[in-house]
Amino acid sequence: MTVTTPALDVVDLGDPATFADHDLDAFWRTLRDTYPVYWNPPVDGRRGFWVLSRYNDIMAAYRDDVHFTSERGNVLVTLLGGGDAGAGRMLAVTDGHRHHELRKILQRVLSPRVLSEVAAAVRVNTRQLIREAVEAGGCDFAEQIASRIPMTTISNLLGVPEQDRDHLLAQTKAALSSDAEDVDEVDSEMARNEILMYFMDMVEERRESPGDDVISMLVASSIDGVPLSDEDIVLNCYSLIIGGDETSRLTMIDGVHTLAAQPEQWRRLKHGEVAIDTAVDEVLRWASPTMHFGRSVVGETELHGVQLRPGEIVTLWHASGNRDERIFDRPGTFDLGRTPNKHLAFGYGPHFCIGSYLAKVEIAELLMALRDFTTGFERTGAALPIRSNFLTGFSSLPVRFRPDHSGMKEVD
Repeated sequence: MTVTTPALDVVDLGDPATFADHDLDAFWRTLRDTYPVYWNPPVDGRRGFWVLSRYNDIMAAYRDDVHFTSERGNVLVTLLGGGDAGAGRMLAVTDGHRHHELRKILQRVLSPRVLSEVAAAVRVNTRQLIREAVEAGGCDFAEQIASRIPMTTISNLLGVPEQDRDHLLAQTKAALSSDAEDVDEVDSEMARNEILMYFMDMVEERRESPGDDVISMLVASSIDGVPLSDEDIVLNCYSLIIGGDETSRLTMIDGVHTLAAQPEQWRRLKHGEVAIDTAVDEVLRWASPTMHFGRSVVGETELHGVQLRPGEIVTLWHASGNRDERIFDRPGTFDLGRTPNKHLAFGYGPHFCIGSYLAKVEIAELLMALRDFTTGFERTGAALPIRSNFLTGFSSLPVRFRPDHSGMKEVD
């Protein structure tokens, strides 16, 4: 595959192929320097939309719930499709009082205080998977490790039976991205509907026979005295399974992909020269797995002399903001010791990712297991990029591990 740097007038950020076929670093730098509020024109019947590329502008938009709303969609696929069916019910696309109350409900099971037992289980699962892969000599890291850690964690929280998890993982992978060129939006929509139908069945089961999982907790919850409806619960389960899987999985894959090519950074990690928490934040900044989130304009406003009018779409690009030279020193350098590191991988403001703590735990445990059980690793085949205008990363990453025999002798 030939990767090219495109001219501004040939870039369509609404097209998943743009991200698979082009190196956009120079494009983003041009936008930050010259067109901080950039218009992506209509293409093939799709609406045009505004693009914010500077870190501070993205942060300001995230904070601004007067001029912008999430309730008409928060990613291009729904914004360009005319809206999100979960608006006003699913946390990510709900604003105001209901968003605040719904977030309080979900924080009961996703706060650091509550997740200590879950974090311990993540550690055991991660170390077992890495140990097995090291003993085998290698694996497809994306398929056999990164796909299993987050899905196991979020499935345990939601009460998804083990026999259903591979099926659910396949649907989450297809819902907002694909591994092949011939998968279209119809396939993605079918995957999203499959997830919703799956959780509708689970909600019915939990109403009849509650357990100690998140779905049972949601079934017993209410806002302003009104119980959550089946649709409310299903939509938020969809959000949790997608969010709980995608960010961690793609960040883990990118982290191993990058570390395999950066021996000096691996050495710093291996020898304890950088703090794990600091390394986690840099892996997240570097990967930026969710390339953007979006908002709709509800109140006319102006930014850099550009009028933003009600009804227009504004997209906030983490892929650019996390490389903004105005904020990050040497942003094009992968530096596990980078501090401060106020990256945008989890968004910002009222919609800051509710699962951020769990994602950081998963990535930290992966880095520690790699540090303890291996002396290094190398790619043994091509990494297969996903195709998406929302997510970035790889669906396949063959690697060979070099065992650390002293570490492998340790009893966890």
